[in-house]
Amino acid sequence: MRKISQGRKILPVSLLLEGKPCLVVGGGTIAARKIGHLLAAGAAVTVVSPDLCAEVAQLKKDRALKHKSRVFAAADVKGQSVVFAVTDNGPVNLAVIKACRRARVLCSAADAHWSEGDFVSPAVIRKPGLVVAVSTGGECCARSRVIKEKLAHYLAGQKL
Repeated sequence: MRKISQGRKILPVSLLLEGKPCLVVGGGTIAARKIGHLLAAGAAVTVVSPDLCAEVAQLKKDRALKHKSRVFAAADVKGQSVVFAVTDNGPVNLAVIKACRRARVLCSAADAHWSEGDFVSPAVIRKPGLVVAVSTGGECCARSRVIKEKLAHYLAGQKL
């Protein structure tokens, strides 16, 4: 039986990241999802990862992002607006969080270190002129996803 995390108190915000530098550390499928959200917000995305999944590699090929093909270095966070630590290596994600804390840059980790970060990512629905975000404060991502899917189904039948 999977243990449900205890959620954290949150302040929902919608960050205005258009044209701002944002860093994603990791190049897998979770990174691809975070990159997609950042690109939809108009952010200037840099990815640091020795390897990229097919989706992120295609974004690189399309020149939608910058890619540094190497392991993370603490200096990578300098000047970033937000950082996502989404590697499959817990100690690396924790190092990213610590580097961000020292540099006073907001950071989110998508692993067991999520509660040590500064924010959690909500489940998101995007429609023309509308963004809906659903969050449990990190308590249960699956529940956020289910609620998002139900809202998306409802919104599909509405004139907006």
